[in-house]
Amino acid sequence: MTTPHADPATGSDSSYEKVRASATRGLHDAREKAADAAQKTASAIETNPLAILVGGAAIGALAGALIPRSAREKELLAPLGSRLGATAKQAFAAAREAGKQELSNAGLTADAAKERGRSLLDGFGKALASAGSAAADSAKRGSN
Repeated sequence: MTTPHADPATGSDSSYEKVRASATRGLHDAREKAADAAQKTASAIETNPLAILVGGAAIGALAGALIPRSAREKELLAPLGSRLGATAKQAFAAAREAGKQELSNAGLTADAAKERGRSLLDGFGKALASAGSAAADSAKRGSN
């Protein structure tokens, strides 16, 4: 008895077997590619976790920007957002003050930085003037 897929001349299911073999190969190839992709992803995470973190945050921010918020979500998250914003401002102010204190302890106040900048600029100006004079003297000697 033959099946609907049987080859009338041989009585075998050759086209069915070919399709089945092709599908099996495709499934095997897809599994191998998925395993390779998983391995590459794991390797990338191990070698550069910060980039993955930044990329994930960027994707999350993009998704958050594109997906509209519901009224219930706004109602529930508004107080949390206010608290997070206030905490972030306090943390920034504390970090700024700590940074200013460390710079001050190192003698890097705004006035000291301006003075160092002026001193550096004066030194640079003297170096340019000296180089210009040396070039002019060399040119004069070369033309004699």
